[in-house]
Amino acid sequence: MNTTLTTPLIEQLQAITGIPYVFTDEETRITYGHDETEDYSFPPTVVVKPGTPEEVSAIMKLANDYKIPVVPIGARTGLSGGALSIHGGIGLSMERFTSLEIDEKNLQAIAGPAVITQVLRDTASEKGLFYPPDPSSQGSCSIGGNVAENSGGARAVKYGVTKDYILNLEVVLPNGEIIWTGANTLKNSTGYNLTQLMVGSEGTLGIITKIVLKLIPKPTHNVLMLIPFFKAGQACEAVAAIFRAGVMPSALEFMERDAIDWGMKYLDNVSIDIKDEVQAHLLVEVDGNYPDVLFSEAEKIMGVVEAFDIDEILFADTEDQKNALWKLRRTVAEAVKSHSVYKEEDTVVPRYELPVLLEGIKAIGKKYGFHSVCYGHAGDGNLHVNIIKGDMTDENWLVEVPKGIREIFELTVSLKGTLSGEHGIGFVQKNYMDIAFPEVQLQLMKGIKQLFDPNNILNPGKILPDNL
Repeated sequence: MNTTLTTPLIEQLQAITGIPYVFTDEETRITYGHDETEDYSFPPTVVVKPGTPEEVSAIMKLANDYKIPVVPIGARTGLSGGALSIHGGIGLSMERFTSLEIDEKNLQAIAGPAVITQVLRDTASEKGLFYPPDPSSQGSCSIGGNVAENSGGARAVKYGVTKDYILNLEVVLPNGEIIWTGANTLKNSTGYNLTQLMVGSEGTLGIITKIVLKLIPKPTHNVLMLIPFFKAGQACEAVAAIFRAGVMPSALEFMERDAIDWGMKYLDNVSIDIKDEVQAHLLVEVDGNYPDVLFSEAEKIMGVVEAFDIDEILFADTEDQKNALWKLRRTVAEAVKSHSVYKEEDTVVPRYELPVLLEGIKAIGKKYGFHSVCYGHAGDGNLHVNIIKGDMTDENWLVEVPKGIREIFELTVSLKGTLSGEHGIGFVQKNYMDIAFPEVQLQLMKGIKQLFDPNNILNPGKILPDNL
């Protein structure tokens, strides 16, 4: 790879996009050289902001000819280092791709990759339509980044993740060719599914410039309850029990005691009375169009959880109370980050194995001397593990913690789970991929990467292990 960009190459980039959209100053480069992954900083050599697929195509042709690394950069809210320019080169910011059209007749949205997820959801909602995927950073993350990482969110348990709503993608390949991956239809069994291959590929196979998404009718009612448990393990056990009772919640979130305490400290205007003995909470939502049905489901959930050691259940009576509880849940990661140096892992297991996973994480933490704060989308088995540095020495943080992370992932895979449910692999998890996949599967992935990107210029150094 060519990690230096000469003045003539910079001038060619300026000719493609216009001088105002090419940046070589240090401040801009540093700004686009990090995301929300710990404290990593890998500035690109130059930041370029194209405005059309044709400009992206011309940039990729130039980069491919000169073997210059290119990293697609979205809203920089990622947690796996997917947008880090670890080899320098061109940081390709997609922030000008903000077009959004709602096709009410076909219940579809056609969006540029820079459309903020909350904007898409709100725009659809105004027309009585619903885009369910709702990552915690939905107010700042972009739909293009969601597609690249196959983001999920709280309502994935009922409605699915990003991949379940992607019908077609306009993509610029590493050689500059522009393709559509599928069709704007609900059914498609025509050839290999290139659309789903692109979803979750983390910008390593192509650059997404337009997205066709499926929408559904918007539910009109919901019921939200916060259930305190005196034993965290029982909160995890209750998750599978709720589903076995025949209820399909629209969201089922787990928050360990530390998670909810840190969240309340972070949010001055959200406060909940919690007994000292309470170890964890489940935040449970049911939604639909018929209030009587929802209240019946809520009663069924109450009957299930009353078999466990719980405190009084809080029902959110108003929209303000519902919004406060959701705000508390969605800001846990920010709260932890504001209080401590930390690493966040994104484990996922079959939901019945959650109690075993949580118990194992705590035992591994004791073994290696770190404290963890756990929360996440328990309804689909997705547990976020925030490992807190606290008073650990730098040496233990750098040497011992990675050993503990590897054991956490080994436990996760032994429970028929995998390394990431929604954050992706990116830069920080790639060297754990051998835990999840044998050599033959890693070689297949490497072969796919080489077919799309023989010069390895597009987001190099991501997903696949260094020794592959």
